[in-house]
Amino acid sequence: LVVDVVAAPTAMAIPESAVLFFYVAVWYVCNTYYNIYNKKALNQIHAHWTVAFTQLVVGVVWCMIIYGLQIRKFPKLKASDWLSLAPIGLFAAASHGGSVLALGAGSVSFAQIVKACEPVFAALVALAIPPVEIKPALAYMMLLVIVAGVGLACVKEGKGVEINMFAFGWASFANLAAALKGKLGKDVTHTLKADKSKNMDAANVYAVMNILSAAWTLIVVLFTEAPTIQGTWDHTIKDAAAACKKDPKGPKCYTANDLIINVVASGVFFYLYNEFAFAFTAKVGPVTSSVLNTLKRVIIIVATAIVFGEAMERNAMIGSGVAIAGTMFYSLAEMHGKNKAKKA
Repeated sequence: LVVDVVAAPTAMAIPESAVLFFYVAVWYVCNTYYNIYNKKALNQIHAHWTVAFTQLVVGVVWCMIIYGLQIRKFPKLKASDWLSLAPIGLFAAASHGGSVLALGAGSVSFAQIVKACEPVFAALVALAIPPVEIKPALAYMMLLVIVAGVGLACVKEGKGVEINMFAFGWASFANLAAALKGKLGKDVTHTLKADKSKNMDAANVYAVMNILSAAWTLIVVLFTEAPTIQGTWDHTIKDAAAACKKDPKGPKCYTANDLIINVVASGVFFYLYNEFAFAFTAKVGPVTSSVLNTLKRVIIIVATAIVFGEAMERNAMIGSGVAIAGTMFYSLAEMHGKNKAKKA
């Protein structure tokens, strides 16, 4: 909704730089609040695939309202188009689901540190799946820096290596899914966006991905958490009520409405941050967007550490800084390589 309003800077005489700044500001703010509300919801109920699915459903409802009010043109896709996008939607669902489960299993900071490894998976996928993409040598060197940073962040002072394997595994799963989505979805989405009759601009591309992700995630929920969700809900609310009697101001004291608000709010912020991120990427390209996406992790780590009181040891702070810096320089090296190739 907001993307469409601000996407016409020429009529309003708004400088392009101001529009881009607005995109990034909303992207960062919404992404930070998504992580906060998401973590709150995941701390409250152990039905993480259901939470992931509900967040996507909130996005679908948001889209339907916008299309129903004719604020945005409905994408005109044939059955063959939906089928071509279905595998990409599957990887998008896996990426989102993996991220949510990683966040539910560990701290926000640890999940963000592991997520900084996404370029490692992207580079490997680029080499493994045709057409093969060779990155500049400096970019591959930065991958080693990223891995070293994540490794350092996992070393606890006086305890040695200590890894939350569940959080690490799901975050890595999300990274792999995101890399596959980017690799396999690039040509399909570009083709659809090039056909103006299909109304597939950046906002609608994300809307369609969100709808497909919700459909794929629903299948997972039906086979995992759906049979026990009522019992999980009742147990969760009962435990929360008991916690409120012991400590009305404690973190484990909340109501059913609090849980619903956290899940819905996380869904709203999830959709908004992705829509503005897509809009920004459409204007500046994936490499610049990747750099900004890396810097965003610093804000999220700091903000959530304050909100949830997540203490970070020295190695964790240094390691996360190294990994995030490595990711940023990887993106810059990739950009330099592409610019050099164009000039050649």
